[in-house]
Amino acid sequence: MVVSEIASPSLIEIAQQTRIAAGKLAILSTAARNYALETVAQALELAMPDIIAANEADLKTAAENNIAPALYSRLKLGESKLQAAIAGIRDVAKLADPLGVSQIHRELDEDLILKRVTCPLGVLGIIFEARPEALIQITSLAIKSGNGVILKGGREAINSCQALTKVIHQALVSTEVAPGAVQLLTTREEIKQLLELDQYVDLIIPRGSNSFVRYVQDNTRIPVLGHADGICHLYLDKAADLNKAVKITVDAKTHYPAACNAIETLLVHQDIAPEFLPQIAEALTSEGVSLRGDEATRKIIDATPAKEHDWQTEYSDLILAIKIVDGVDTAIAHINQYGSKHTDAIVTEDSAIADKFQNRVDAAGVYHNCSTRFADGFRYGFGAEVGISTQQMPPRGPVGLEGLVTYKYKVTGNGHIAATYTGENPKPFTHRDY
Repeated sequence: MVVSEIASPSLIEIAQQTRIAAGKLAILSTAARNYALETVAQALELAMPDIIAANEADLKTAAENNIAPALYSRLKLGESKLQAAIAGIRDVAKLADPLGVSQIHRELDEDLILKRVTCPLGVLGIIFEARPEALIQITSLAIKSGNGVILKGGREAINSCQALTKVIHQALVSTEVAPGAVQLLTTREEIKQLLELDQYVDLIIPRGSNSFVRYVQDNTRIPVLGHADGICHLYLDKAADLNKAVKITVDAKTHYPAACNAIETLLVHQDIAPEFLPQIAEALTSEGVSLRGDEATRKIIDATPAKEHDWQTEYSDLILAIKIVDGVDTAIAHINQYGSKHTDAIVTEDSAIADKFQNRVDAAGVYHNCSTRFADGFRYGFGAEVGISTQQMPPRGPVGLEGLVTYKYKVTGNGHIAATYTGENPKPFTHRDY
C-alpha cells in the first residue's frame, strides 16, 4: 500500500490561516488574552532546558561558520536572557488593554453619535536576524494587541525559533487563542513571498542590517515599520560633569556593543577635550574598545585616524569614533548629518544647552545625562517591543502595544440622513464631546 505524503501548506494558505485566527483573537476578552500570555510564560519556563539546548546547537553552527561577533552575541539565548524575555511576557499581560479604547466620543447631533475606537492592525509580518528572544517579545505583543503574526527568523537561529514556536503552539492549545495566530517561516525563499502578500499581511517589521531593511522597503507594497541603522551619538558639552561623562560613555559603548542603541560616535567639546579624552581613552581601552579619532583627537590621545566612512558606520562592536567639536551647534549639525534618527544623547549641567540639543536633534530618542542604552521597549515600561522605528510618522522609537493598533470610526444614528445637514436650510451639527 502506498502512503501519500501530506503536502505542506503554501505560504498563501498559512497567511489565510493566520488572518482567520487573528480575526478570532481580535474579539477575545482582555482576560482571555492575558490568560494565554501567562500560559505561554509558564510553558516556556518548563521548556527552558530544551530551548537553551536548541540555541546552543545554533551557536555551534554559527561558530563553525565564523559568524560575525555582533551577530553571535545577538544569537546567544542564555538562561538570564530567556528569563528576562519570559518576565517581559508577564509585563505585557499587566499592561492596559490597547483594544476598544474610545479616543473620541462625540455627539454630531441628537441621537447621532461618533466614536473612534482602537482595534488591531490584523496580521503582522516580522522578519528578524538572530535574537531568538525577539520571537517571544513579538508574540506576546501580538497576542495582547489582538494581532496575528507571521515570523521569519534568520537561518542562524532556526533551531531556537522552531523550539520556541513549538512550545508556544502547545501552550496556546489550552487557551482561546488559536495556535494559527502565530506562524513561523523557516526558509529564505519565503521572505520574498511574504513581501508579496499585501492581501493578507497588514504591516511588515524588519529587524536586521541596513541592506536587509532597504531590501524589504524596496520590495513590498505592504507598509514597513523599522529602522535601517543604529548610528547613535553622545555629545559631551563643555559644561559636562566629567565623572558622569565617563560612566555614561563607557556604558553606552560597552554594555552591549552589538545593540542598535549603543553609541558609535563620541563628540567632545574642545574646551574639555584635553582633560577628558585621556580619562575616557583609558576607561574605554581597558574595556577592549578600539578608538578612531579625527586629527584634533589624535593630538591628545592615541587613536586610529578616523575617515569619512567612520561617521557613517554602525560598528555594532567595540569600536568608537571620536571627534572634537567647538560647541553644541556643531555637534547638532554633525548628528543631523550622519545620524540614523535612532537615539542621541548629551552630557551637560547646562539646562539651556540640554534643551537646545533635545529640541534640535532629529531623532526618535534624545537623552540628557543618561546612556543611550535606555532606548528599549522593556526599559520604557512597554513590557517588550517589536522593534525600533526611526521614521518621522508615528509610531516612533521603541514600538510596543500602541504601535500595533489602529482605530476605526463608529457612528450610530436613528434614521439620520446627510441631506438634513445640506441645502438651503441645513440643520447645524451640535459637535458636543462627551
